[in-house]
Amino acid sequence: MASSYRRGRHSVSDLKAHLVFVPKYRRNIFTAESLDLIRSAFDGVADKMGFQVLEFGGEADHVHVLLEYPPKLSISQLANHLKGVSSRLYRKQYPSPHADHLWSPSYFAVSVGGAPLEIIKQYINSQKPS
Repeated sequence: MASSYRRGRHSVSDLKAHLVFVPKYRRNIFTAESLDLIRSAFDGVADKMGFQVLEFGGEADHVHVLLEYPPKLSISQLANHLKGVSSRLYRKQYPSPHADHLWSPSYFAVSVGGAPLEIIKQYINSQKPS
């Protein structure tokens, strides 16, 4: 288990997040081919920024991505870069006169992994001064 930790110069971390992005107006626009394009855009952003795309999937009206990232990056930075780069590539490949924006400005994010919250609370409460 310890080998799965990300080791940096000043930190050791295991940060994972599940993000969900929807297209503007929740349109049904994604196909298997367009999802492949978005996945490759996400992989390119991950390589440049230093995080990993662990899982990716989607349907006609949304995409899911599971990320592992370093503590120097915030969820909002990740979401903005992923949506920005994928939007530019998608609109170049699939031009549409009424599609100024691919993504809705909002997104869903949840942290994943680690011990359940109750176990962590018990551990913190069990700490006693020496």
